[in-house]
Amino acid sequence: MDDTTRLNATFLALADPTRRAILARLASGEASVNELAEPFEMSQPAISKHLKMLERAGLISRGRDAQRRPCRIETKPLEDAWRWLERYHEIWDANFARLDHLLDELQTARKARKRSKKK
Repeated sequence: MDDTTRLNATFLALADPTRRAILARLASGEASVNELAEPFEMSQPAISKHLKMLERAGLISRGRDAQRRPCRIETKPLEDAWRWLERYHEIWDANFARLDHLLDELQTARKARKRSKKK
């Protein structure tokens, strides 16, 4: 899977609130499918579909512990998504800095006009 395909899979998986909730739960430690399904009012097959999507995106992995198949979060795809978002964060920071500068100039000009009207 190339970087673009992997990033697309990550964002597609993160687009669903149920999958984000599952990841949030796994951030505190591994859990079984039944434990992950507990807080949701949905069928076991529906939860399994969410888990398969997360697994295909590389966001979770499943181990084997006797009959139990615990799920655990995998951070690499999240780190890749963060790096991708960080580039845009830098662009927005630069845009906000320019806006701050423009607002400072406008405020200074407004104060100067007020002072000149008072004279």
